Amino acid sequence: MTRLLRMPDIDARVARLAARPRVRVIALLLAGAVAALGQAPFLIWATTLVGLLTAFLMWRHSRSPRAAALQGWLFGLGYFTVTMSWLVNPFFVEPDRHGWMAPFALLGMAGGLALLWALGWGLARWLAGDSRLGWIYWPVGLGAAELLRGALFTGFPWGGPGLAWIDTPLAQIASLVGVSGLSVLTALWVAMLAVAVIGRRRNGIVGVTALSLILGLVAALSSNPLPEDTPHTLRLIQPNAPQHKKWDPDFAESFVRLQLDLTATPPEDARPNLIIWPETSVPYLLQHAQLLFPLVAEAAAGSPVLMGIQRGEGQRYFNSLVQVNSDGIARPVYDKHHLVPFGEYVPLGDAMARIGIRAFAAQYGQGYSAGPGPVVFDMGALGKVLPLICYEAVFPRDIRNAPERPDWILQATNDAWFGDFSGPQQHLVQARFRAIEFGLPVIRVANTGISAAIDVRGQVRSSLDLGQAGYLDARLPGTGSETLYARVGDLPLGFLLICVALVAILGRRRFLH
Repeated sequence: MTRLLRMPDIDARVARLAARPRVRVIALLLAGAVAALGQAPFLIWATTLVGLLTAFLMWRHSRSPRAAALQGWLFGLGYFTVTMSWLVNPFFVEPDRHGWMAPFALLGMAGGLALLWALGWGLARWLAGDSRLGWIYWPVGLGAAELLRGALFTGFPWGGPGLAWIDTPLAQIASLVGVSGLSVLTALWVAMLAVAVIGRRRNGIVGVTALSLILGLVAALSSNPLPEDTPHTLRLIQPNAPQHKKWDPDFAESFVRLQLDLTATPPEDARPNLIIWPETSVPYLLQHAQLLFPLVAEAAAGSPVLMGIQRGEGQRYFNSLVQVNSDGIARPVYDKHHLVPFGEYVPLGDAMARIGIRAFAAQYGQGYSAGPGPVVFDMGALGKVLPLICYEAVFPRDIRNAPERPDWILQATNDAWFGDFSGPQQHLVQARFRAIEFGLPVIRVANTGISAAIDVRGQVRSSLDLGQAGYLDARLPGTGSETLYARVGDLPLGFLLICVALVAILGRRRFLH
């Protein structure tokens, strides 16, 4: 407690730092970088709290919404530069051609995402005014920014602060409020702690303690009961094909042969009920791979096979999943609908084609076309599966928009693009949170790893490590009960944030009059 009571001294020091522009810039960038160490592969949640605490203290001493917005941008720039550092990897697949773009892409992405935090912090400062309770608007601003980040321009909710809790009991709160809600609660706890200790108010300390106990109790009560595993075994194929070789014609045949061999390997116990290959695991177009599918059926020895492949319709191309049964015929199951902007398609490319600019149009073979939307596929005894391809698993709304509740989620991905350090591990954490949020097991099949079977509590039951070629025979975890978040999503959080903001706006108008 004596250490906590020294926090006013820390606040005074922060005030002095905030008054020095150069020091303020460096401090905010460093605070953001420190907070990012809560993301995988580090998952040091304490550093996220320290970084957010520093940022909140700086925000308290901002003199205007404009100054607060700049602080939010600097903190976000440090945070997202570290969190998104894996983004440089795609540019080094062909370093001679694209390597020079890597730092510009990373800083451009980090700076762009940080703009939303700047907007949230500036809005929070404006709402706070001179109110003694103005601190409450800082977590409100952060929450608004996170919701916008998940929706604006198709959204990119990667690396939110709430993800830092994945290996703690607090992660189970996501079944009620999602990752965005968990981020808001984290910011709220940090702000309450800072204000209570700085003010040396007994009521404040009691309030923070009560909030901590409530969060712990909610985490314990919200944990989805762990159902029994199903009797079904899934074989996950992980070929570990390097991205720079994957599409090389000289390598393609051996790449496919490896997957056939892994498919045909006799099991230690019962034969797999389903075999799954990762995203774009066949380096040919569907219409050019017809001779392959009888070989797949033979290797599978009667088990159905789901595999990722590209398919074409006229001049349009789709990133797809197909099913190959014992008859050796491939039947389309799902076309990816949530495409990566500038990676899989150029925004407004088809619109530009209408005025004669066809160089960016998916309908003229430039990039992928989007599928019609989420699909729930009935696999008989295996239940109903919601297939997702690559980063579609980052978006909770893509699961909520499914036509019906599935029994499990399949994520087929090629994480070779993400490198071999933070990217694939952060992608895995996202999938683990989808399992918690929706009370559904997630089966993750990745080209270079990490392939995994994840239960409804987000626990990895079995996995294949990064950079490892092989197969994993995993029992399909059982389906949990439908969670509150699965029913309502982020709507209550958004409504609450709007209500708090409206109260502040009405209060300011009354004061001005």
